[in-house]
Amino acid sequence: MKYFSTRGGNEELSFEEVVLAGLAPDGGLYIPAEIPKLPENWEDDWSKLSYQDLAVAILSLFISPSELSREEITELVYSTYAYPQKFRNPLITPLVPLSEKLYILELFHGPTYAFKDLALQLVGNLFEFFLRRRNSRKAQGEPAERLTVVGATSGDTGSAAIYGLRNKANISIFILFPRGRVSEIQEAQMTTVMDENVHNVRVAGTFDDCQDIVKTLFSDKEFNERHSLAAVNSINWARILVQIVYYFSAYFQLKQSLAGSGTAVNPDIQFVVPTGNFGDILAGYYAKRMMLPMRKLGIATNANDILTRFWNTGRYAKVDPSTGLGVKETLSPAMDITVSSNFERLLWYLAYQTSSPDDPTRRLTACKIVAGWMDGVKKEGQMVVPDEVLRAAREDFVADKADDEQITNTILKYYKGSPSYVPDPHTAVGLHVAASFQKTEKWGVHACVPEPYLIFS
Repeated sequence: MKYFSTRGGNEELSFEEVVLAGLAPDGGLYIPAEIPKLPENWEDDWSKLSYQDLAVAILSLFISPSELSREEITELVYSTYAYPQKFRNPLITPLVPLSEKLYILELFHGPTYAFKDLALQLVGNLFEFFLRRRNSRKAQGEPAERLTVVGATSGDTGSAAIYGLRNKANISIFILFPRGRVSEIQEAQMTTVMDENVHNVRVAGTFDDCQDIVKTLFSDKEFNERHSLAAVNSINWARILVQIVYYFSAYFQLKQSLAGSGTAVNPDIQFVVPTGNFGDILAGYYAKRMMLPMRKLGIATNANDILTRFWNTGRYAKVDPSTGLGVKETLSPAMDITVSSNFERLLWYLAYQTSSPDDPTRRLTACKIVAGWMDGVKKEGQMVVPDEVLRAAREDFVADKADDEQITNTILKYYKGSPSYVPDPHTAVGLHVAASFQKTEKWGVHACVPEPYLIFS
């Protein structure tokens, strides 16, 4: 399996190169040269697997055995998802029913109580593994390779990345976060880690300002090479890959739950995902492309609704034209962004899907289209896609938003409900949007039918 940049397309890199590079030199994001097909009997063969073995099976589809053997992947996965040493639940991502057709997939059982732990614990181990292997091949006296990991956070990425990389040999980590715009608990999680390789940088600005600094550093080729930069934000492909696993885990858990209750075991499922940077839900898109059965993916945004506005209009604009505002401070700060970095990966697939199948340079054509769109976002703060691209986007996704009042009302509703459940503000965004999908029509068709939902927490 090889990978290429959404803005380049010519050069293909290995999985190791992509993981250590993070962002492509041309500013693009790495995507797989092909989306692998599931094994013929995957549903039967994988149905009883543990989370760890399911992760090994899925990761092996995207990583060439010449880079990482199945035994090496297994060792990395089992050391990452160790119960109870690293994760507090033996299922790793347990599925919790709130009603007959509403389920929460709990992703907060890792070291920092953030869903980012699921990816960043493994990313940290991958960094360490690749560095150790490279340094073991060096001649005696030759200086060891080092990595300088740089990331931006609105809260959960930073603490999860730090806990995944603290005290690892030959790795330094620098996390940029916006002053006054992360929760007190998450700021404390980051700034109270005293390991010598951990560095926190408080930035006067928004998460987007932090992300812009990170992208500028990665796009500076000389600086990047001198300091051997690596990324922990979801611009790093490994983050997306690891998140694909819990879509499959949720599917099998739901099937087992329904089978135990005597319900049909092949239900239509709709995943509704609270999202800001589009990484978590993009993993669902890859799972869908791999043919995991599901309905349209539900995008749930807070008042920073650049994604919802795109699906409504086809315009991707950093500033909300109805208010003239950029980033708004909300009760769900991890989603307080105006540029969804991983959206670029989906844009490439949309550009490819809507280009001519007779074009001998179809992949490069899609890369050029994406580069033009992203240049428009950088220079003008917005871009507009053609109608056929918007129609293609609507084939796999539906989107809606929740404001702070709706978030608090949703939390109260489920706290007072039976069974009582206390969703965090981000989960509440997903719960509210899932309910709105049942009541409304989108673009002339019903967004969904009343089948089981899965809300990521």
